[in-house]
Amino acid sequence: MLKPILTALLLTAAVAASAPSAANECPYTPARGSAERKAILDAVRKPASKELGQPVTFLISNLNVCGRWAFLAADPLRPDGRPVDWTVGDYVDAVADDMCGGYVHALPVRKNGRWRVRQQVICATDVPWVSWSEYFGAPAGLFPRL
Repeated sequence: MLKPILTALLLTAAVAASAPSAANECPYTPARGSAERKAILDAVRKPASKELGQPVTFLISNLNVCGRWAFLAADPLRPDGRPVDWTVGDYVDAVADDMCGGYVHALPVRKNGRWRVRQQVICATDVPWVSWSEYFGAPAGLFPRL
């Protein structure tokens, strides 16, 4: 009786060991509530809040990680979930002229165990990340397909 149970356990362990982990997949999306996801979003939140002149959270469209690189495309929101106040900060004219896409696009990179924003574009009306793979050396698979 013990032998079939032991065989089943060993088979299950072998299958689990051969399955790729999220960290080995490229790209992958860090799980909600994970320390990695929090660290990436916190790294982007500080410069985005500074540029927008107000504290922000994100409604995420894309969050991908590949190796030491991450890509974020998100709507900036106030901490209470309402849209940011575009009359604060540098985007008043762009919003008034309907020249603001409203997104935060960011390219964080992990160095010495910490995530830092390598590039960030707010309010783009196009795809600012289209050349980031070539320009910064980030993996092409990190970015959404056009």
